[in-house]
Amino acid sequence: MELSQTLYSVLVISSSEKFNSTIVKLLPDERYYPVKVVTDGGSASRLLLEIGFDIVIINTPLKDEFGTHLAYEICRKSDSGILLLVRHEHYSDINMRLTPMGILTLSKPAPANLILETLLILCGTRTRLQRMRGKSLSFEEKMAEIRLINQAKMILISTDGLNENEAHHAIERRAMDRCVSKTTIAMEIIKKGSGRNEEGKL
Repeated sequence: MELSQTLYSVLVISSSEKFNSTIVKLLPDERYYPVKVVTDGGSASRLLLEIGFDIVIINTPLKDEFGTHLAYEICRKSDSGILLLVRHEHYSDINMRLTPMGILTLSKPAPANLILETLLILCGTRTRLQRMRGKSLSFEEKMAEIRLINQAKMILISTDGLNENEAHHAIERRAMDRCVSKTTIAMEIIKKGSGRNEEGKL
């Protein structure tokens, strides 16, 4: 699973409209999709109960809390990569407390290139975790999953005029939008494609 071929879902939690508009523009949708934005910890907690995100960006302070407790809870309950941005005067103490938990902290204002580089580290860590989870699948299950996804890609290529890379991203996007597995999306595409074939028969 190469970084360049993978989409990462992102949740931005920030009460700053300026930060939100800036960070969304920084995240290219060929790598980061979908990107959701909420302005307080309560909204974030409710959304995280419904949807799992690969990356969570918290720009402190939030409207209803500072943000460190939220970061800790997300880290405790999920395997999302977490980036916490804090003002310079708080950075040393917070970084010392949260870094051992695997929460990356940046002092703000932080340059855009540093934020992007930190996100790449989180993406790499996330991909490694997914690979480790994938090893728990049996070889037969993994091969069956790959065959289903490849079959679905071939259907998208023939019916929608996509190339292989576009078909791959289309399946990933649908899975992320609906919070289901790529296998589920692939099975739906195959079922729909079979229905079209049946309609064409006399």
